[in-house]
Amino acid sequence: MAKQKVAMLTAGGLAPCLSSAVGGLIQRYTDVAPDIEIIAYRSGYQGVLLADRIQVTPSMRERAHLLHRYGGSPIGNSRVKLTNTADLLKRGMVKEGENPLRVAAERLASDGITILHTIGGDDTNTTAADLAAYLGANGYNLTVVGLPKTVDNDIVPIRQSLGAWTAAEVGAAFFDNVSNEQTAAPRSLVIHEVMGRHCGWLTAATARAYIQKTSNNEYVEGFMTNAEMKSIDGLYLPEMAFDVQAEAERLKEVMDKSGHVTLFVSEGACLDAIVAEREAAGESIKRDAFGHVKLDTINVGSWFQKQFASLLDADRSMVQKSGYYARSAPANGEDLRLIQGMVDLAVESALNKVSGVTGHDEGQGGKLRTIEFPRIKGGKHFDLHAKWFGEVMDHIGQKYKEA
Repeated sequence: MAKQKVAMLTAGGLAPCLSSAVGGLIQRYTDVAPDIEIIAYRSGYQGVLLADRIQVTPSMRERAHLLHRYGGSPIGNSRVKLTNTADLLKRGMVKEGENPLRVAAERLASDGITILHTIGGDDTNTTAADLAAYLGANGYNLTVVGLPKTVDNDIVPIRQSLGAWTAAEVGAAFFDNVSNEQTAAPRSLVIHEVMGRHCGWLTAATARAYIQKTSNNEYVEGFMTNAEMKSIDGLYLPEMAFDVQAEAERLKEVMDKSGHVTLFVSEGACLDAIVAEREAAGESIKRDAFGHVKLDTINVGSWFQKQFASLLDADRSMVQKSGYYARSAPANGEDLRLIQGMVDLAVESALNKVSGVTGHDEGQGGKLRTIEFPRIKGGKHFDLHAKWFGEVMDHIGQKYKEA
């Protein structure tokens, strides 16, 4: 029987699970198959292409439990699409005439890798599927088992992606402090922009966590720091449609009554309309290697600020983004339990040569299983009919339509 050798990589944006997932995989292999060699490719698929790897030593195995305490990725991330040859050539990761899939495959083969664990979102794991298919078609046997990471919680057909619960909790704590800015000036408009390109789950879940966090606060009657100041007055997601003028009229009444307005906005809310508006004006919109609009160049929160500040007669307006703060946090208790279950299954599947992505399969009643790569897709929309979301909107007192 051929000797097994494990490699792992993390890729895409950060999420509060990467460090813990890496630590968990190392711990699990050490428990069930301690003789298996483990390496990690630094900075995701970039490390595979450039032969940049970290050898996991016995000392690192012994201390792998410490990785559960930290955010970020202990092995580094990057956004690399192995089928985008032009981008990789431009970035110096392959040479003219080289096929990136072949370069990556030959690197894995020469490194003796038999099991590859990819920790990332749909792009990371579908790229892994492309790589596994290429290897299989060229006579090289590699088992690829992915772990689903994204704060957006938007991977089809996975019920809950790793790190999303933590991001919502940390985003709520972030805004609990920011909300105090409502006392800094009269007639303040404070906009909390939350991550979520196509899916509003994180924005909605952050709003829910914020409401839960502040619901039992005690206040001194008569002062400005009160439940009204801690409220959310509007919530806007990519899946929702709304009339700017009608919303402005509703929020103007709130501003006139309380002296402040608080909005939670997904970074993907109204994105298509904003991009169309800018392209029509002749602006060139920047996109990443996967063809996604670079959201940091769009600034959806600033667009909402521009739309509403004057309509509400705000004396002061500001946009605060919790994204990088939330996605860089260490995993919370809920995510740690989710990570452990998925890691244990990932190692079991890998040793049994079953490729796919671990997760609770919505197509099979939420069963935790290794889901086939062809079924993995991104862009899952948030279900506006979820009971808990209805409770959030009732709390805010906002009516909405589906986009």
